[in-house]
Amino acid sequence: MKFTLSWLKEHLDTDAGVEVIADTLTRIGLEVESVEDPSARLGGFTVARVLTAAPHPQADKLQVLTVDSGDGVPLQVVCGAPNARAGLIGVFGQAGAIVPANGMELRVAAIRGVESNGMMCSARELEIGEGHDGIIELPADAPVGTAFAEYAGLADPVIDIAITPNRQDCMGVRGIARDLAAAGLGKLKPLDVPGFRTDTPAPIAIATLDPEGCPAFFGRAVMGVTNGASPEWMQRRLLAVGQRPISALVDITNYVMLDHGRPLHVYDLAKLSGGLVARRAKAGETVLALNGKTYALDETMTVIADDAHVHDIGGIMGGEESGVSGTTADVLIECAYFTPEAIARTGGKLGLTSDARARFERGVDPAFLGDGLAIATRLVIEICGGKPTEVVEAGSPPAGRHTFKYDPAATLRIAGIEVAADRQRAILQSLGFGVDGSWTVSAPSWRRDVDGVADIVEEIVRIEGLDSVPSVALPRPDGVARPTATPEQKIERGMRRAAAARGLDEAITWSFLSEADAAAFGGAAWTLANPISADMKAMRPSLLPGLIAAARRNRARGATSIRLFEIGRRYLKDGERATLGLLLVGERGARDWRTGKAGGFDALDAKAEVTALLAAAGAPADRLQVMEATGSIWHPGRSASLRLGPKTILAELGELHPSLLRTLDLEGPAVAAEIYLDAIPARREAGRMRTAYAPPALQAVTRDFAFLAPRAMPADSLLRAIRGADKGAIVDVSLFDIFEGAGLGEDEASLAVAVTLQPAEKSFTDADLQAISARIVAAAEKAGARLRG
Repeated sequence: MKFTLSWLKEHLDTDAGVEVIADTLTRIGLEVESVEDPSARLGGFTVARVLTAAPHPQADKLQVLTVDSGDGVPLQVVCGAPNARAGLIGVFGQAGAIVPANGMELRVAAIRGVESNGMMCSARELEIGEGHDGIIELPADAPVGTAFAEYAGLADPVIDIAITPNRQDCMGVRGIARDLAAAGLGKLKPLDVPGFRTDTPAPIAIATLDPEGCPAFFGRAVMGVTNGASPEWMQRRLLAVGQRPISALVDITNYVMLDHGRPLHVYDLAKLSGGLVARRAKAGETVLALNGKTYALDETMTVIADDAHVHDIGGIMGGEESGVSGTTADVLIECAYFTPEAIARTGGKLGLTSDARARFERGVDPAFLGDGLAIATRLVIEICGGKPTEVVEAGSPPAGRHTFKYDPAATLRIAGIEVAADRQRAILQSLGFGVDGSWTVSAPSWRRDVDGVADIVEEIVRIEGLDSVPSVALPRPDGVARPTATPEQKIERGMRRAAAARGLDEAITWSFLSEADAAAFGGAAWTLANPISADMKAMRPSLLPGLIAAARRNRARGATSIRLFEIGRRYLKDGERATLGLLLVGERGARDWRTGKAGGFDALDAKAEVTALLAAAGAPADRLQVMEATGSIWHPGRSASLRLGPKTILAELGELHPSLLRTLDLEGPAVAAEIYLDAIPARREAGRMRTAYAPPALQAVTRDFAFLAPRAMPADSLLRAIRGADKGAIVDVSLFDIFEGAGLGEDEASLAVAVTLQPAEKSFTDADLQAISARIVAAAEKAGARLRG
């Protein structure tokens, strides 16, 4: 169900913006599928004046125009429109603009030997109308150079929501406005239902002979109408939601259907023979429908027919033979109630779908026949003129209100949420329910889905907020449950908890993305044959595109420090790979009087997170080799890979390449990492009991060393060499200072290292310490460093 923001505000008095409205709709159960700005499609189209018009030297039906688009530089444009002339103000599409009707990009090109720098556009080309016999003609006072979307008022967001089968009341804009008002997002405007005083009897008899399929058939004639084009405001709204304007009378019926969820049909009285009757079809009857197809009918189908022909497949689609045209002078407006079951049966047999069927099949408001007919009549008179006759009412619609005895405590009992009785009453009344003093609740006529106390509770809870419902664990059977998690699941669980404990926020993103985004990460090995959309066709080769998209959205909403992680699958050529991805963007910490301005994340922050997470997963984080990162997504010199040996990569981390950030439109710098969970060596099962903690009996000894090493030498290689100098005594090696400058060679750096020695059975003697120190110095020299004197 699509509608525009301005259309919604015809029924809802609110100052809320489109973002707040979209969030609220999803929160109350009306899931927003998309929010589109139609003006974005009209970028590059401006109001322009034709300065001169001359015949094309090589083509009789073309003209060469000089166009002023507002920048003071006249442009030459070749145009074939018959109404193109000097002085005309129209819409000009400049080079680079995309024509909405066909997706063509306008370019500077030669047409029959004459250069053309764009195009003067028709209404059909811009998809704002059906006119295509000539280019758009704007009023003489239209401001030249103004963006056409702004001038025409087309910057009206279109919201598309998914309607579940039980929410027939939201198949019209007013029903959606009612829900938003109940959620506190404004006030529902009173419905203006006109009244008509007339003594003119209807010129045609109306009856229903099928009370099961069509229990109520209302109609009114309007005499002396003029069926031209519908007004611009109506066409604009219909086009915005995907409806093609046809004529004023047809557009009115479509507009009322979308506005109130009330399908209608209009007949040309001059094409009818005798009265109209709703009845069952007869064997062998056929009807030529408005879609140009002929359908064979059977005795189970409800139709609308006159004395000679079937004119309407009741509640699904009208017929060609009695349709209105430009010469129609007198019309009959049909407003009937068709039962959902009959509609579903007929539509299924015929394989025929329509907007009317979608609404009747769910169940329209049986109490809105008279009001719907009155609203449609007013629009016909205002737009097409004419005089109304009396209303003919055949049959009666079913009673639409169910009554239940309700206990306010049911909300706590069924949904687990406590809502004050007064608040429950206010919610129900705002949704149209009747509630008396003894809590007898009557459902509104437009809510045929409400069939008991549980449905009433659901209405209260969704308006109050599903996020208010507490999480309650299911009861467990007696006894000790046997563990069922696999080693891989245990690793994922442990890393998820560790990441959250370190202040990272978990994200869950799509497993598929656009092929362009996948290409930035080396391309997708797998693509979907039937994707949700073209932008979700490729299976992700990395978790980082989804995290970057999430960070981009958060940055756009004012987040200054973003710390995200996700555990999911990468889809590679040789299969799925369990991976943890993390992304750090923005400020490491807030600005402070002690530290000054806020600092950003760097590659060492990513390394610290990865090392801690690997340790939590049981990987030998202290024995990993630091080597260069692979792949073009990483910033050279500010990235690395952590490996077990030269070939087994456990993780890659560092700053993302600036070109990648530009491609994905993320403001950097940004640091990221991916931990390859399937590369982490499995833990050895040592039983369920942990070994008792036994602290060393003797005190450790710490010795500091300063080594001179080439600047190009990785510090990790020095630390690893020292650690291996005496594996029995050395328990920890850490780098605590780096010095470059005076007193050192141009290509030298001083690395200060703290070495922790742990005695085993007896304390170290001076000779022991000197021997260990000598082995440390020898190991460092072998690695390419020397002791600083």
